[in-house]
Amino acid sequence: MKEDKKQFETEAIRTQIESTHAQEHSTPMYLTSSFTYEDAEEMRAAFAGENDKNIYSRFSNPNLQEFVDKVCTMEKAEAGYAFASGMAAIFSTFAALLSSGDHIISCRSIFGSTHTVFGKILPKWKIDTTYVDIDNTGDWDKAIQPNTKILYVETPTNPAVDIIDLEWLGRFSKKHNLILVVDNCFATPYLQQPIQYGADLVIHSATKFMDGQGRVMGGVTVGKKELIDEIYAFSRSTGPALSAFNAWVISKSLETLAVRMDRHAENALKLAKFLEKSEFVEWVKYPFLKSHPMYEVAKKQMKSGGAVVAFGIKGGLESGRTFLNNIKICSLTANLGDSRTIVTHPSSTTHAKLSEEERIKVGITPELIRVSVGLEHITDIITDIEQALKAAQ
Repeated sequence: MKEDKKQFETEAIRTQIESTHAQEHSTPMYLTSSFTYEDAEEMRAAFAGENDKNIYSRFSNPNLQEFVDKVCTMEKAEAGYAFASGMAAIFSTFAALLSSGDHIISCRSIFGSTHTVFGKILPKWKIDTTYVDIDNTGDWDKAIQPNTKILYVETPTNPAVDIIDLEWLGRFSKKHNLILVVDNCFATPYLQQPIQYGADLVIHSATKFMDGQGRVMGGVTVGKKELIDEIYAFSRSTGPALSAFNAWVISKSLETLAVRMDRHAENALKLAKFLEKSEFVEWVKYPFLKSHPMYEVAKKQMKSGGAVVAFGIKGGLESGRTFLNNIKICSLTANLGDSRTIVTHPSSTTHAKLSEEERIKVGITPELIRVSVGLEHITDIITDIEQALKAAQ
């Protein structure tokens, strides 16, 4: 008899590896570098890939498998591999799938470290990237080259919170026979599942909302099995695997992902609406604000608008610095997706290694402030941001 399909929240909690002889209720940590075998034949078969026995925690580990299984269930993916960080996931995915002379098309607005990989690291192997604006579909056609292999996007983007129409993008990638890779970190699999729109692979920095409390680092790539097999083969030898401890922490955190994201999004929408009315703010971007240029698309492909709000403070760069210096409750830190609200000035931090021209091209203007809205009471969040805005004027 076929098992009934469970809801997202239930799968997040009930997807676990098998219990040991101790019949524990919560999955134990498997803090071991290697695994043993009953006899020579079982060991031979493990190394030959003829059974599913673990060999070495750089290859696989029960805690990593549980984490990957949960994300695959959430994203409706066939397989996956867990990494030590989100950037390890991004680099390893591209390094595994690309060869010298291949070409990438990427949306222009992406995380600063991903820009570095595309602009300074991959070109060492003659792998080039063409950036396109997300709101000009004609640019995507013009960017196609005979050697184009991968189409890469973030949606919502970091830090400008732009939205890309995944349904259109899925059709586009299939038309041109490209591998569509989507960074789904801001939305999380609870709010958006890119695979249902045609994505071949989905990447997450599990450091962010998956952990959700700023404790550990991790990354994961999930998607089509034949592509994950290539990523696994590359990663098995090069060693970017997630630690068992971090996998255990993140897997437990995923049990509360839906509850946390509902609160994050509720707080973020209230903050965005407050900022729209503030006399000290030039503009606000949040996917579920009607003023967002891709509001209808966001409503179509996302359950809610997520936790990240971007806005422009009046007075530009100097006002932005004064604003940060007057924050009292919110955190000034290099992370996002935490239970604690975090405010960042991308021009001087996460995207500082880009030239001023490059930052402007991706929408990172000097006045842009990014807020990763946390789980504190919304009144306290708004009060803190309001007093800092006033002090900056």
